[in-house]
Amino acid sequence: MAEEGATAAAALRKAAERLSATSDTARLDAEVLMAHALGVSRSELLLRHMRDAAPEGFAALVERRAAHEPVAYIVGEQEFYGRSFGVTPDVLIPRSDSEATLAAALEGAGETGRVLDLGVGSGALLLSFLAEKPGWDGIGVDRSAGALGVAGDNAARLGVESRASLVGADWHAPGWCEGLGAFDRVIANPPYVEEAADIALSVHGYEPAGALFAGADGLDDYRVLIPQLRSLLVPEGVAVLEIGASQAESVGEIAREAGFSTDLRRDLAGRSRALILR
Repeated sequence: MAEEGATAAAALRKAAERLSATSDTARLDAEVLMAHALGVSRSELLLRHMRDAAPEGFAALVERRAAHEPVAYIVGEQEFYGRSFGVTPDVLIPRSDSEATLAAALEGAGETGRVLDLGVGSGALLLSFLAEKPGWDGIGVDRSAGALGVAGDNAARLGVESRASLVGADWHAPGWCEGLGAFDRVIANPPYVEEAADIALSVHGYEPAGALFAGADGLDDYRVLIPQLRSLLVPEGVAVLEIGASQAESVGEIAREAGFSTDLRRDLAGRSRALILR
């Protein structure tokens, strides 16, 4: 990717050209990978290291990205709600769209309480909530041991490990929630992609299928999970579900059939993103 002795600036130009066929953010991707290879932040790269020699490992990183591997998996981290989370292929990559889900969960949350995150993954939702609310304790549930390991590392990374418990469980299994108790907030970002959906290779080729797909219409996990939520909430508790951009009405109907009222929140792009259930 970079000729011997090439500067970081020259290597970045070639890398951006190489990635332009497979990424809409080719230059940004190249800069993030170069910063990672040099062991500096992207801002430090742009301000102080553009004349440095391109590191030997940079070319291999670019080839991984050219094969559609997500940048977050290559560098091992992703920012969410202003904090850095470690990520591996065991977990979905946190996305800025989900910040609307977190914001909805934080609405009206008091100074103390208990929060449950169903499908904790990297811990982005649960651990961000706890970081924003120092008086709260929380539990994260996931059926993936790998995901629980990532979430545990992130809890330590953010300094909230004393307030975050992680439990291996599957909400499809009888008795999965016995002993968890009741919560003031329940957050869930369950699988909601239709099995036949046309999604990017960087997603379906690398991110965990079990955290993405939920039957022919993408609603299978909502049908299982929503009827169980009442038993997990205190009387005035609130559940917040992340949804696909076209699922507000269908998930809302499942919620109403289970006796909940619903309120919709949209992400920064104006798309339906979170349903608040009361």
